[in-house]
Amino acid sequence: MLSALSKAFGQLGDPAIRRVLWIGVIAALALIVGLTAGVTWALTNVEIAGFAWVTELLQWLGGFAALVISIFMFPAVVGLVSSLFLESVAEAVENRHYPALGAPRRQGLGETIWTALRFLLVLILFNLLALVASLIVPPLSLVFFYVVNGYLLGREYFELVAQRRMDPKAATELRRRYRWRVVTAGVVIAILVSIPIVNLLAPVLGTAFMVHVYQRLAAR
Repeated sequence: MLSALSKAFGQLGDPAIRRVLWIGVIAALALIVGLTAGVTWALTNVEIAGFAWVTELLQWLGGFAALVISIFMFPAVVGLVSSLFLESVAEAVENRHYPALGAPRRQGLGETIWTALRFLLVLILFNLLALVASLIVPPLSLVFFYVVNGYLLGREYFELVAQRRMDPKAATELRRRYRWRVVTAGVVIAILVSIPIVNLLAPVLGTAFMVHVYQRLAAR
Protein backbone atom coordinates (compact mmCIF):
# COMPACT_ATOMS: atom_id res chain seq x y z
CA MET A 1 0.00 0.00 0.00
CA LEU A 2 2.75 2.46 0.95
CA SER A 3 4.69 1.72 -2.22
CA ALA A 4 1.57 2.20 -4.36
CA LEU A 5 0.76 5.48 -2.60
CA SER A 6 4.33 6.70 -2.99
CA LYS A 7 4.21 6.02 -6.73
CA ALA A 8 0.90 7.88 -6.98
CA PHE A 9 2.36 10.97 -5.29
CA GLY A 10 5.49 10.66 -7.41
CA GLN A 11 3.50 11.04 -10.63
CA LEU A 12 1.72 14.27 -9.76
CA GLY A 13 4.11 16.13 -12.03
CA ASP A 14 2.97 14.16 -15.08
CA PRO A 15 1.47 16.61 -17.67
CA ALA A 16 -1.61 14.43 -18.22
CA ILE A 17 -2.32 14.38 -14.48
CA ARG A 18 -1.63 18.10 -14.00
CA ARG A 19 -4.14 18.80 -16.79
CA VAL A 20 -6.91 16.96 -14.92
CA LEU A 21 -6.06 18.81 -11.69
CA TRP A 22 -6.17 22.21 -13.39
CA ILE A 23 -9.51 21.45 -15.05
CA GLY A 24 -11.00 20.58 -11.66
CA VAL A 25 -9.59 23.64 -9.88
CA ILE A 26 -10.63 26.10 -12.62
CA ALA A 27 -14.16 24.65 -12.74
CA ALA A 28 -14.46 24.92 -8.95
CA LEU A 29 -13.22 28.54 -8.96
CA ALA A 30 -15.75 29.35 -11.68
CA LEU A 31 -18.48 27.89 -9.44
CA ILE A 32 -17.42 30.02 -6.46
CA VAL A 33 -17.35 33.22 -8.50
CA GLY A 34 -20.58 32.40 -10.34
CA LEU A 35 -22.57 31.34 -7.26
CA THR A 36 -21.42 34.28 -5.14
CA ALA A 37 -22.05 36.80 -7.93
CA GLY A 38 -25.44 35.24 -8.75
CA VAL A 39 -26.71 35.27 -5.16
CA THR A 40 -25.41 38.81 -4.59
CA TRP A 41 -27.09 40.04 -7.78
CA ALA A 42 -30.37 38.35 -6.87
CA LEU A 43 -30.40 39.89 -3.40
CA THR A 44 -29.78 43.40 -4.76
CA ASN A 45 -33.30 43.18 -6.24
CA VAL A 46 -34.83 42.37 -2.86
CA GLU A 47 -36.25 45.26 -0.88
CA ILE A 48 -38.17 45.23 2.37
CA ALA A 49 -40.32 48.37 2.41
CA GLY A 50 -39.62 50.58 5.39
CA PHE A 51 -36.65 48.53 6.56
CA ALA A 52 -33.70 49.65 4.47
CA TRP A 53 -31.21 48.44 7.05
CA VAL A 54 -32.77 44.97 7.01
CA THR A 55 -32.51 44.88 3.23
CA GLU A 56 -28.85 45.90 3.36
CA LEU A 57 -28.08 43.34 6.06
CA LEU A 58 -29.87 40.61 4.11
CA GLN A 59 -27.88 41.42 0.99
CA TRP A 60 -24.59 41.39 2.88
CA LEU A 61 -25.32 38.18 4.79
CA GLY A 62 -26.63 36.43 1.65
CA GLY A 63 -23.50 37.22 -0.33
CA PHE A 64 -21.29 36.13 2.57
CA ALA A 65 -23.25 32.89 3.04
CA ALA A 66 -22.95 32.10 -0.68
CA LEU A 67 -19.18 32.63 -0.48
CA VAL A 68 -18.81 30.40 2.59
CA ILE A 69 -20.92 27.62 1.05
CA SER A 70 -18.96 27.82 -2.19
CA ILE A 71 -15.64 27.56 -0.36
CA PHE A 72 -16.94 24.56 1.59
CA MET A 73 -18.04 22.95 -1.68
CA PHE A 74 -14.75 23.73 -3.43
CA PRO A 75 -12.97 20.38 -2.77
CA ALA A 76 -16.12 18.44 -3.63
CA VAL A 77 -16.53 20.25 -6.94
CA VAL A 78 -12.85 19.76 -7.79
CA GLY A 79 -13.32 16.05 -7.10
CA LEU A 80 -16.52 15.75 -9.10
CA VAL A 81 -15.11 17.55 -12.14
CA SER A 82 -11.80 15.67 -11.95
CA SER A 83 -13.67 12.36 -11.76
CA LEU A 84 -14.90 12.93 -15.32
CA PHE A 85 -11.30 12.68 -16.56
CA LEU A 86 -9.90 9.85 -14.44
CA GLU A 87 -9.54 7.56 -17.46
CA SER A 88 -6.66 9.73 -18.66
CA VAL A 89 -5.06 9.51 -15.19
CA ALA A 90 -5.23 5.69 -15.24
CA GLU A 91 -3.81 5.70 -18.77
CA ALA A 92 -0.90 7.93 -17.73
CA VAL A 93 -0.05 5.63 -14.81
CA GLU A 94 -0.21 2.52 -16.99
CA ASN A 95 1.96 4.13 -19.67
CA ARG A 96 4.67 5.00 -17.15
CA HIS A 97 4.66 1.94 -14.89
CA TYR A 98 3.08 -0.84 -16.98
CA PRO A 99 3.95 -0.13 -20.62
CA ALA A 100 3.69 -3.82 -21.59
CA LEU A 101 -0.07 -3.91 -20.94
CA GLY A 102 -1.03 -2.66 -24.36
CA ALA A 103 -4.32 -0.96 -25.22
CA PRO A 104 -7.13 -1.15 -22.63
CA ARG A 105 -10.32 -3.11 -23.15
CA ARG A 106 -12.94 -1.37 -25.26
CA GLN A 107 -15.89 -0.46 -23.07
CA GLY A 108 -19.40 0.04 -24.42
CA LEU A 109 -21.05 3.45 -24.13
CA GLY A 110 -23.66 2.15 -21.67
CA GLU A 111 -21.00 0.58 -19.44
CA THR A 112 -18.91 3.75 -19.50
CA ILE A 113 -21.86 6.00 -18.64
CA TRP A 114 -23.07 3.71 -15.85
CA THR A 115 -19.59 3.48 -14.31
CA ALA A 116 -19.18 7.27 -14.42
CA LEU A 117 -22.64 7.96 -12.95
CA ARG A 118 -22.18 5.44 -10.16
CA PHE A 119 -18.76 6.91 -9.38
CA LEU A 120 -20.20 10.43 -9.21
CA LEU A 121 -23.04 9.29 -6.95
CA VAL A 122 -20.57 7.68 -4.56
CA LEU A 123 -18.50 10.89 -4.42
CA ILE A 124 -21.63 12.92 -3.67
CA LEU A 125 -22.62 10.44 -0.95
CA PHE A 126 -19.10 10.61 0.48
CA ASN A 127 -19.27 14.40 0.79
CA LEU A 128 -22.70 14.22 2.45
CA LEU A 129 -21.39 11.68 4.97
CA ALA A 130 -18.34 13.89 5.52
CA LEU A 131 -20.64 16.78 6.41
CA VAL A 132 -22.58 14.61 8.88
CA ALA A 133 -19.36 13.24 10.39
CA SER A 134 -18.02 16.77 10.88
CA LEU A 135 -21.10 17.55 13.01
CA ILE A 136 -20.79 14.38 15.11
CA VAL A 137 -17.54 14.35 17.06
CA PRO A 138 -17.49 10.99 18.94
CA PRO A 139 -14.70 8.60 17.77
CA LEU A 140 -17.18 5.86 16.84
CA SER A 141 -18.72 8.13 14.21
CA LEU A 142 -15.29 8.60 12.62
CA VAL A 143 -14.66 4.85 12.61
CA PHE A 144 -18.05 4.32 10.96
CA PHE A 145 -17.30 7.11 8.49
CA TYR A 146 -13.99 5.62 7.36
CA VAL A 147 -15.21 2.01 7.24
CA VAL A 148 -18.32 2.83 5.19
CA ASN A 149 -16.47 5.15 2.85
CA GLY A 150 -13.51 2.78 2.65
CA TYR A 151 -15.90 0.21 1.24
CA LEU A 152 -17.65 2.64 -1.12
CA LEU A 153 -14.55 4.41 -2.42
CA GLY A 154 -12.51 1.21 -2.59
CA ARG A 155 -15.21 -0.52 -4.64
CA GLU A 156 -15.74 2.33 -7.09
CA TYR A 157 -12.08 3.23 -7.64
CA PHE A 158 -11.13 -0.44 -7.99
CA GLU A 159 -13.84 -1.23 -10.53
CA LEU A 160 -13.16 1.99 -12.44
CA VAL A 161 -9.55 0.88 -12.86
CA ALA A 162 -10.14 -2.87 -13.21
CA GLN A 163 -12.78 -2.55 -15.93
CA ARG A 164 -10.17 -1.02 -18.20
CA ARG A 165 -8.56 -4.47 -18.31
CA MET A 166 -11.35 -6.99 -17.65
CA ASP A 167 -15.11 -7.24 -18.05
CA PRO A 168 -17.33 -5.98 -15.17
CA LYS A 169 -18.12 -9.48 -13.88
CA ALA A 170 -14.46 -10.48 -13.66
CA ALA A 171 -13.59 -7.13 -12.04
CA THR A 172 -16.28 -7.66 -9.39
CA GLU A 173 -15.08 -11.22 -8.71
CA LEU A 174 -11.50 -10.03 -8.28
CA ARG A 175 -12.63 -7.27 -5.92
CA ARG A 176 -14.64 -9.70 -3.81
CA ARG A 177 -11.76 -12.15 -3.66
CA TYR A 178 -9.50 -9.47 -2.21
CA ARG A 179 -12.27 -7.44 -0.56
CA TRP A 180 -10.31 -6.49 2.57
CA ARG A 181 -7.33 -5.24 0.58
CA VAL A 182 -9.68 -3.18 -1.57
CA VAL A 183 -11.50 -1.80 1.49
CA THR A 184 -8.15 -0.91 3.07
CA ALA A 185 -7.16 0.92 -0.12
CA GLY A 186 -10.54 2.69 0.03
CA VAL A 187 -9.83 3.81 3.59
CA VAL A 188 -6.52 5.27 2.42
CA ILE A 189 -8.41 7.25 -0.25
CA ALA A 190 -11.04 8.35 2.31
CA ILE A 191 -8.24 9.68 4.53
CA LEU A 192 -6.77 11.60 1.59
CA VAL A 193 -10.19 13.14 0.88
CA SER A 194 -10.43 14.19 4.55
CA ILE A 195 -7.17 16.18 4.57
CA PRO A 196 -7.48 19.87 3.56
CA ILE A 197 -5.52 20.79 0.42
CA VAL A 198 -4.69 17.13 -0.21
CA ASN A 199 -8.39 16.56 -0.86
CA LEU A 200 -8.04 18.62 -4.04
CA LEU A 201 -5.67 15.94 -5.33
CA ALA A 202 -7.62 12.98 -3.92
CA PRO A 203 -9.47 11.81 -7.09
CA VAL A 204 -6.25 11.84 -9.10
CA LEU A 205 -4.16 10.31 -6.31
CA GLY A 206 -6.87 7.73 -5.61
CA THR A 207 -6.99 6.62 -9.23
CA ALA A 208 -3.20 6.41 -9.61
CA PHE A 209 -2.93 4.58 -6.28
CA MET A 210 -5.66 2.10 -7.23
CA VAL A 211 -4.02 1.30 -10.57
CA HIS A 212 -1.01 0.00 -8.66
CA VAL A 213 -3.21 -1.88 -6.17
CA TYR A 214 -5.16 -3.51 -9.00
CA GLN A 215 -2.06 -4.51 -10.95
CA ARG A 216 -0.61 -6.27 -7.90
CA LEU A 217 -3.83 -8.16 -7.19
CA ALA A 218 -4.35 -9.08 -10.86
CA ALA A 219 -0.80 -10.39 -11.04
CA ARG A 220 -1.66 -12.96 -8.37
